[in-house]
Amino acid sequence: MSTFFGQIRQLGYVVNDIEQAMNYWSRSLGVGPWYYNPKVPITDYRYDGRHYEPHNSVALANSGFVQVELIQTRNDVPSMYQDFLRAGHTGLQHIAYWTEHYDSDLERLLKQGFKPKMSGQVGERGRFIYFDTEYHPGTVIELSEVAGPKGKLFDLIRRSSEGWNGEDPVRDFPDLRTL
Repeated sequence: MSTFFGQIRQLGYVVNDIEQAMNYWSRSLGVGPWYYNPKVPITDYRYDGRHYEPHNSVALANSGFVQVELIQTRNDVPSMYQDFLRAGHTGLQHIAYWTEHYDSDLERLLKQGFKPKMSGQVGERGRFIYFDTEYHPGTVIELSEVAGPKGKLFDLIRRSSEGWNGEDPVRDFPDLRTL
């Protein structure tokens, strides 16, 4: 466990073909089911302090307590995902820590010298921030708020993985507003 963040809750992989990656993870590794969103509705997205409109596809599944995230960028908006690919990296791009106390945790990390690089929001109380620090070549840290509907989605994904028998390996994201 990290003394700065608590438990690692998510491993984020940047992939070139998300459908192929979901198939590999579910059929070869037995991880699933995958909740897939072909265009994540990210608001207030910033990279190096500038606003952009990203188009990213995301798939989420759990393996036990840890969530696996697959990310495919669909446009050329600047992002740490694009940086990762341009640097010639493949595989694990970030580790994420989840918090229900986003503001106070963020303030503490900024005071410790962590530098924001990329941030945004998915749904109500679903803010996220990536820090410009690599502890492993290409791999960075994300702090992700899970106090609202996004947290409920993550709970649904974890529960769905418990006892999953391989059927219905790819599912649509539910509407966060209904969670």
